[in-house]
Formats: sequence, structure tokens, C-alpha cells
Amino acid sequence: MKILHVLDHSIPLHSGYTFRTRAILEQQRAMGWKTEHITSAKHVDGCALEEEIDGLHFYRTPPSRNPLAKLPVFDQISIVNGLTRRLQQVVDKEKPDILHAHSPALNGIAALRVGRMFDIPVVYEVRAFWEDAAVDHGTSTEWGLRYRATRALESSVLQRAAAVTTICEGLRGDMIHRDLPADKITVIPNAVNLENFQPGGEADSALLQELGLEGKTILGFIGSFYAYEGLDLLIEALPLLHKQRDDIRLLLVGGGPEDQRLKALVHDMGLGEQVIFTGRVPHNNVQRYYDLVDIFVYPRHSMRLTELVTPLKPLEAMAQGRLVLASDVGGHKELIEHGQNGDLFAADDPEALAQAALLMLDQQSRWPERRVEARRFVEAERNWPLSCRRYDVVYKIALERRYG
Repeated sequence: MKILHVLDHSIPLHSGYTFRTRAILEQQRAMGWKTEHITSAKHVDGCALEEEIDGLHFYRTPPSRNPLAKLPVFDQISIVNGLTRRLQQVVDKEKPDILHAHSPALNGIAALRVGRMFDIPVVYEVRAFWEDAAVDHGTSTEWGLRYRATRALESSVLQRAAAVTTICEGLRGDMIHRDLPADKITVIPNAVNLENFQPGGEADSALLQELGLEGKTILGFIGSFYAYEGLDLLIEALPLLHKQRDDIRLLLVGGGPEDQRLKALVHDMGLGEQVIFTGRVPHNNVQRYYDLVDIFVYPRHSMRLTELVTPLKPLEAMAQGRLVLASDVGGHKELIEHGQNGDLFAADDPEALAQAALLMLDQQSRWPERRVEARRFVEAERNWPLSCRRYDVVYKIALERRYG
């Protein structure tokens, strides 16, 4: 069976989206399936029509040269039309059995158009509802005109696809509320490659010295700095933590839209010596920073995006047997059983965060069993071979249903 994956963007860009995609493609190939891959014009890394990245071949869609494509609304139409044309060329050449379109809805629209032309069933995979992400990024207002238009497009693609997959129960529940039949939706959760993450890594003394963290208790976050991640709450909780433990330091590894705002907050609170920003680090060097951290904190704000969507980063920490502390938003509660493979605290409450962190620090005698439980959870429930086996049923359903 050959599957043509229709993507927003891909490696070599680094994001949770591209990491999930690469894991899926590698696992599907390990299962004996053939895969090909096409990205929309929103993939902005280079202009080659075809690329080979890490052993994976990608067809690229060139951006439109029409001046109208830079205007609101017309830019979205241009992306769909350009992807449709490029997808026709690729389908004619590759002759896939399945078109597997990954969110956003623009990819699904193009895939459905071409699927009808060639009588190929379309599977649509929802990673998140992009209208909710736009609210966090400040490019849309919740339930505003643009929000409702994007939501309507998403619902249309969901209804027309032969089968639907998504990454968590929160998103599945939202789709059911849109009157999508429950048996049409399969959850294929985020997971990790266990061989890429091993427990027991020790801190690099040279790196500790370089960062001024020798002899300190380190709370950490490694990832992209988006507003919904709640890193401002983590910074605001630090003075509360220092009332009990003045040895605590906060290590923030990564970057993103919130970078400057977070640094300004640290400056305004006089925490420059207690918070260490490393900036983005090379992917092959990230493990050194993981090994420094005593407790990983994921303080996501409560909003539609975080209540519905499960993140990937806590799973990566758990796969290494790390201690995980997270806000009690819906996406985290699908991953973390309080007191077992991690701890939860009330979202949007710096004091609750501080109290939970201090309690975890006071329970060091339990750390070994907590680390074992975190790793066990990933081994038993959140590894890619287990997740990707579910695609077999999804593709069979899609081939049976075609376009009903």
C-alpha cells in the first residue's frame, strides 16, 4: 500500500508538527508501507521542487507569484489552489492508494479535490484546531468572523473525508459535538521513539559550571515559547519558591514569539540571576540540557487549545524517566495521572504551581519510583509502533468507504 501524506510543513524545520510527522513516516515504512510526502507553499525552507531530508523524499509546492496572494483571504485561496495543482502532478506520478492529509483544513480541501479527480480516498488527520492556535498567536479572536470561517472549513473537511484521525480524546470529543459520527474518528496519540530516549542520564558538570548552576535545584522547560505554554506563570512562581528554597533556579531552553516578553518579565521582577535563558540549542545537543533538570514544568494556561490538545514534550521527559509537573488542563490530564507518572496543579495559579513544586522537592524519597512509573507509562501506552498500528484499520475503513 502506498500513502501520500499531504503536509503543512516538514523537516528540516523543527516543530512538534514536523517531529510527529517524521515519526509516523518512519514507523509506517518499518511496517512495510510505501510513503510519499508533499508540503504546501507554507513550507518556507528553500525553493526546490523536490528534496531528500533524513532519508525521506518531499515534493514541495512553490509559492504563488500572483500579487493578490499576499492579501488576506486571497493568501489562503492561493495556498489551496497551488497545493491542488502540485498534488495533481504528484498523484499522477506516484499513483497512491490513500491521500493522508494532515491539518490544517487547507491541506484537506486540496486533498479532497484531487481525491475526487483520481477516485482516491482521503484520510484527514487533526493535530489541533488551527482557529484556536490563531487566537493564542493574536491573529484571530475567539468566535470572531475569521475564527468561525476557519472552523466551518475544518468541519466541512471532517464531514467529507473517508476517515478521520486525531491525536487525543479532547479533539475527538469536539468533533463528535460537531455531529461527526464517533465511529469515523480514530485517536492515534502522540508518542515517542523509545530508542531515542534513555533514563538515567547524568548532568554534565562542565555545562552546569558554564550556566552557573552548580549546586542548584533546577526547574526546567525545553521547547517553543508560545503564550499558551504559560511560562510567565512559571517565572511569577519563582519568588514564591525562593521563600522556601533559595537554591532553586529556572532553566528555559528554546525560543519563540514570547522570548522577549519573558525576558522583560524576568528583568522587571529582578530575577536575572535566577532565570537562565539558553536560546535555541542544536537538536543533537538538547540531551545535555535535559540531563541538568531536576523537575520539568509544563504550566500551560487553560484555554480551548490546551484543554483539547495533548502536548508532546512531557512524553519526551517521561521517556527519560524525568519528574514532570504540569497544569491540570485537559491535554495534560490525558497524559498524567496525578501522583503516579507526574503531578498536576491548578492552571493559571502561580501559588498552586509553587506549592506543587515544593511538595515534589520534599518527596525525594519517592523520586526513583516516580521515574520508573513515568518511563513505564510511555513504554506501555505511548510508543510509536503501538500508535501507528492503528493506521492499518483507518486505511482499510477509508478504502471501503471511498466517498460515501
